[in-house]
Amino acid sequence: MQLDVLRKVGLSEGEIKVYTSLLEIGVTSINKIHEKVGMDRRNIYDILNKLIEKGLVSYIEENDKRMFHVSNPNRILSYIEEKKINLEEIKKEVSQIIPSMQQIFESKKQDFYAETYKGSEGIKAVWDDMLNYKVIYWIGSGMYVPDKFPAFFKDWNKRRIERKVESHHLFRYEKRKEVSKKMFTSAKFLPQEFSGSPTVTVTYGDKVVNFLFGENLFAFVIESKELAENYRKYHKFLWDKVAKD
Repeated sequence: MQLDVLRKVGLSEGEIKVYTSLLEIGVTSINKIHEKVGMDRRNIYDILNKLIEKGLVSYIEENDKRMFHVSNPNRILSYIEEKKINLEEIKKEVSQIIPSMQQIFESKKQDFYAETYKGSEGIKAVWDDMLNYKVIYWIGSGMYVPDKFPAFFKDWNKRRIERKVESHHLFRYEKRKEVSKKMFTSAKFLPQEFSGSPTVTVTYGDKVVNFLFGENLFAFVIESKELAENYRKYHKFLWDKVAKD
């Protein structure tokens, strides 16, 4: 697939080659990428790190080996908007190739069940993925993204409302005076005993995400229907029996 239009978005030739190979292969190792693109391994590592920082690629750890794959292709459109690349012609070109990219992405999707995102762009990529589902359940929310990335959150929440995606938050106790419930579908507050951890758990679709908001930002995504259902039950228990308005 020719993805030369991504050059206009700001990706380098190397980034386009590595991204294209990942899209076509699916979940793969550095060795397979090296075989396909024929680039120096050190350069490939550097390019992968740049793509990860942009939120366009993520990885999983499998038997002490790092396996890479592309994020949902819709992330490219969000990346354009976020970087204020205000060129409708580019956006139109990218939108035209997204369906075929999405088809390839979905065909490779069953090859992995867990993934890791890091950095601010990785966190935003996971947030963008949430908008592909109808309901989001949060446990331990602390307003990190709205506080640290207000412009991104404002745009994200606007898109959430437009797509009619429900967002049900169980906030940490100390956020009682800071949170405007009008920003979400519904919200309650956990007891003080639940505070103190920088980890936030989010469930949407068949995915469960642990966000780690500390000195380094990480999002650990596990795709499991059974696990997601159990976390929805846990959310309901906390909502009904533990949390307060």
